[in-house]
Amino acid sequence: MTELKSNIPDGPLAQKWEKHQFEMKLVNPANKRKYNVLVVGSGLAGASAAATLAELGYNVSCYCFQDSPRRAHSIAAQGGINAAKNYQNDGDSVWRLFYDTIKGGDFRAREANVYRLAQISVNIIDQCVAQGVPFAREYGGTLANRSFGGAQVSRTFYARGQTGQQLLLGAYQALEKEIAKGTVKMFPRTEMLDVVVIDGKARGIVVRDLVTGAVSTTMADAVILATGGYGNVFYLSTNAKGSNTTAIWRAHKRGALFANPCYTQIHPTCIPTSGDYQSKLTLMSESLRNDGRVWVPKAKGDTRAPDQIPDAERDYYLERKYPSYGNLSPRDIASRAAKEVCDEGRGVGPGGLGVYLDFRDAITRVGSDKVAERYGNLFEMYQRITDEDPYKVPMRIYPAVHYTMGGLWVDYNLQSSIPGLFVLGEANFSDHGANRLGASALMQGLADGYFVVPYTLGNYLAQAALPKVSADAPEAKVAEAGVKVLTDKFLGIKGKRTVQSFHKELGKIMWEKCGMARDKAGLTHAIGQIQQLKSDFWKDVTVPGSGAELNQSLEHAGRTADFIELGELMCRDALHREESCGGHFRTEYQDQGEAKRDDDRFAYVAAWEHVGDNTPQVLHKEPLAFENVHLATRSYK
Repeated sequence: MTELKSNIPDGPLAQKWEKHQFEMKLVNPANKRKYNVLVVGSGLAGASAAATLAELGYNVSCYCFQDSPRRAHSIAAQGGINAAKNYQNDGDSVWRLFYDTIKGGDFRAREANVYRLAQISVNIIDQCVAQGVPFAREYGGTLANRSFGGAQVSRTFYARGQTGQQLLLGAYQALEKEIAKGTVKMFPRTEMLDVVVIDGKARGIVVRDLVTGAVSTTMADAVILATGGYGNVFYLSTNAKGSNTTAIWRAHKRGALFANPCYTQIHPTCIPTSGDYQSKLTLMSESLRNDGRVWVPKAKGDTRAPDQIPDAERDYYLERKYPSYGNLSPRDIASRAAKEVCDEGRGVGPGGLGVYLDFRDAITRVGSDKVAERYGNLFEMYQRITDEDPYKVPMRIYPAVHYTMGGLWVDYNLQSSIPGLFVLGEANFSDHGANRLGASALMQGLADGYFVVPYTLGNYLAQAALPKVSADAPEAKVAEAGVKVLTDKFLGIKGKRTVQSFHKELGKIMWEKCGMARDKAGLTHAIGQIQQLKSDFWKDVTVPGSGAELNQSLEHAGRTADFIELGELMCRDALHREESCGGHFRTEYQDQGEAKRDDDRFAYVAAWEHVGDNTPQVLHKEPLAFENVHLATRSYK
């Protein structure tokens, strides 16, 4: 089996990153102007990387499919961003954040990457405050903190329920400053459809102008993908409708290994599905679990209004099962617990697929004005969607797909298995193991963009042999021609089924067979179903219009075709991993309802290699060594 080189520096854990920074090669300021870098994606990871690299002197081009970088899905993050500042003097530290993250990921992440993330977290807050991000503050003016799932300290900085939006505005301002200076060229309404690889190195991308349909190729010295996660493989998720896997999937088909695709995070606090007409789901921030208590009736089939059910007949099941963490149990555990009580027939709301998130006690304790100060915009959003007032009746929530821990495999330098192709944020697999703790997605995106890739990209450029290339290179011509052929193929099928119908069918298969719970029989069946769906798609999909215009059906067709292939790989990955860990819960491997890991057989990163269409992927393994934390059964009781 091929050995994956993670390129983790030698030395003590706490000194690895600082030592590595010193040992990396540098590009002198005058030479930085000679290098061209392409950044795909303009969310927190992409915008921060593009702005920082441009400030350093590189020539940067940034691409996004939205009409503005401000519309990147990072704006949807609500609850906060972690940092080991210990402002509350409650026992936090870089080590505790590192340990909470490793433990929260069920010991399926690299120690070195996670420790670096915890170290950098303290710098991120300073950077964002300097940019003017309006974090919540205490009465005396100091930055406020609140708790989040999987932690017993308050380390989460927040801006009410708009933290992602405010952080993105900070990164966006830094990006716009560089655009105004001419050091960043911004290409909105543009989708990346392939990577150009020359002499084994990433040297460019093929893109489609989503307004005119024009396909073109741009060459450079390095490519950075910061394109988010692939949760929309399930059709219904908390992701924006445009979120997709195409950039990383096309890179995967060019040789970039795809790591841990089955690690999907189900978020416990989502507004329940209300009907087949829905195209996405709405998240209610995990921060609400600071003051909201989760419960269901003790009796099955109890349909009384919540205010008619006395406390003695309520089951505050998270507090009962996990007394140390209670309502702030990690997301995977809280999600499975909600599914369990609903499966028992004690769920609330239409179809019994919901649990209560109740603020009665918090309102009694601190008053509705204080609760509104903390969560007002979230309460307003909930009321507008459900027409129920959460100040008067409990919210109803149910788990939903939210985040994907898997992604392209990267080494310690955030470089994929294709030299010169760097992958940041949710698009890579690197930091969260089998379950991401709340408030750490924003942390990772900004750490990667502001503080990691500016060093590691320079180290690559200083050592790589990068002869001048142009869009006339044979490899570039082949890649561009392939995109055009695929476009014509979509348009030429002229079947009877819409793209959306295929996407919905895929989503249903994935949710039922590879969602909150998986088993061998279901996954095996799902693989067969997805293969048949793929065959049907290429025979019977209809894509109206042409490729030489704005054509959202064409965009959706490409993304859905990629989701179908990825869905099969996710099921294969889940099938091969005969254990339960974090968000990957195989029902055959459990101990009294809790995940049962198999560290002797599966303490590794599963990195899959594409070897051809309609051919099973090849598995490569990166062993995970735990030298600083003790491998233990994860317990939040």
